Amino acid sequence: MSTPLWQPSRAAIEATQMHALMQRINHEHDQALADYADLHAWSVDHIEAFWPMVWELGEVIAETRGDTVLSRPDAMPGARWFPEARLNFAENLLRRRDDKPALIMRDERERRRELSYAELHEQVARLAHALRGSGVTPGDRVAGFVPNSEHAIIGMLAAASLGAVWSSCSPDFGFNGVLDRFGQIQPKVLIATDGYTWNGKRIDTRERVGEISRAIDSLNQVVVFPFLNDTPDTRGIDKAMTWADYLDNDARRLEFEALPFDHPLYILFSSGTTGAPKCIVHSAGGTLLQHIKEHRLHTDLASDDVLFYYTTCGWMMWNWLVSGLACEATLVLYDGSPFAPDSRSLWRMAAEERVSVFGTSAKYIAACEKHDLVPGREHDLGALRAILSTGSALAHESFDYVYRDIKDDLLLASISGGTDIVSCFALGCPIRPVYRGQLQCRGLGMAVDVFDDDGRPVRGEKGELVCTRPFPSMPIGFWNDPDGKRYHDAYFATFPGIWAHGDYAEITPEDGLIIHGRSDAVLNPGGVRIGTAEIYRQVEKVDGVLESLCIGQEWQDDIRVVLFVRLREGLTLDDALRETIKRTIRANTTPRHVPARIIQVSDIPRTLSGKIVELAVRNVVHGRPVKNQDALANPEALELYENLPELQH
Repeated sequence: MSTPLWQPSRAAIEATQMHALMQRINHEHDQALADYADLHAWSVDHIEAFWPMVWELGEVIAETRGDTVLSRPDAMPGARWFPEARLNFAENLLRRRDDKPALIMRDERERRRELSYAELHEQVARLAHALRGSGVTPGDRVAGFVPNSEHAIIGMLAAASLGAVWSSCSPDFGFNGVLDRFGQIQPKVLIATDGYTWNGKRIDTRERVGEISRAIDSLNQVVVFPFLNDTPDTRGIDKAMTWADYLDNDARRLEFEALPFDHPLYILFSSGTTGAPKCIVHSAGGTLLQHIKEHRLHTDLASDDVLFYYTTCGWMMWNWLVSGLACEATLVLYDGSPFAPDSRSLWRMAAEERVSVFGTSAKYIAACEKHDLVPGREHDLGALRAILSTGSALAHESFDYVYRDIKDDLLLASISGGTDIVSCFALGCPIRPVYRGQLQCRGLGMAVDVFDDDGRPVRGEKGELVCTRPFPSMPIGFWNDPDGKRYHDAYFATFPGIWAHGDYAEITPEDGLIIHGRSDAVLNPGGVRIGTAEIYRQVEKVDGVLESLCIGQEWQDDIRVVLFVRLREGLTLDDALRETIKRTIRANTTPRHVPARIIQVSDIPRTLSGKIVELAVRNVVHGRPVKNQDALANPEALELYENLPELQH
């Protein structure tokens, strides 16, 4: 067993909502659950008893829950949760209506705005009234081309109150990227920003909004809100009204449509770098229940918390963040570069707003260390009790950095799940220790396992991350997939009746999880499977390397490992640095992990949510087309990988 980096005290454990639930199960179900392993096993073995307890813990507001918890429990896909229930997602997020801050908005221009729960409720009521006037009814789509501001949350809640389906893109998406997404789902109303800023640069999006308004025939209304300018000119945008004019009504009371548990709430999109983006439809009840579990139990979120997650509205972590309103917490929204106007912006904000749960990406934590930031010394982080990280595997060294330079007494939760389930398969656990390089636990009520190629569970070995039993936040399906074939093929074709997530993972002796990368990006030199994250962890230890990307190149009837590195400004990759990289990888992994070629590049392509795109680079190296480059934040970077002489021999 490894030595923990952090261990919660007995008093801290006994104060958690997770511990209280364990005691309740022991009392009501005559159990003797002693630790998280016991609790997880019980939650998976008794899913039809566990999920109603989550419903009660979250005090879900519903017209009825019904008697049936799960119909067709052995169907994957096809199981239905709470088929008799009637509820409204927005009603559960707007239960509080007083002067407590609901939303605090910050951005890189150092502007600050605040909305109380009462003010949020009023704004949602006025927008819902206007949407109804635009003909929006249950099942219609409302789309958002939006920065991470209050407008996005007001838009989503207003749509959800009516039973409409919300879908959003961040404003850094190009015209084709937006059309690839919204063009498929045919929204009735588009809520759009006039622009945004990034790293000090002002970017006016009105021309793009105009193009979108003319390209999507289904639109009845385009609502433009001021974010870049105080009074944006909407001429040139079809069917446009300003936010102020559209919300100019006297509505003060919300009427919530009571709808089935599996009524659609969100349409989220896959990255779309290997084909048209998949339109993944998520249910109101499933999203609500899963997020209540993850917030209250795995994050121990309560009404006195201040929750922050650095995200855009094009990433599912925005949807996850917004559900914090169901716990009556205060949410901090931030839009812009995390390093503008300077590298300390987010930590300064966390101190000023007394953030208690700080969410970010593994890439950001690594970048903070590369920038030599010591947030714990430079800022008052007394309120901070948890840091959440996702987007990619959190390197072992980043665990060390957090506990050394940010705070030594907090829960560091590396979490993993995705757009596919709008939630997590593995995440934090406030009653368990934190081990270096590991995700703490598999989620409650989630029958998560790791299978070998023959579909057998393995421990201490790498394999496919799977889920063997239904869970509430499984998608309803894909948009425009009437026979469910695309949905089935995406998750259930590898192991029939089993969700195969596409992650290459390992369950550790401590019962934690390690994600070794995406299965489709796994390297296979000499027939040995290697996860790219195993190489990244070693490379980014090397001084001077900012980030890296690794692919397998088809070469002489085999696969050879090729590593691309982006170095600190002014550095050049020479033989000495190449040898340092190879030596570091060999010493900490195996000789098969050592790249056959190491090549310096000035940029690494990534999606708009910040994930590196190994498959796109692999296609470029092999002379294959890369579809839907509008899904990339920096598609021009792909040109750096074309026809490289180093890969011709």
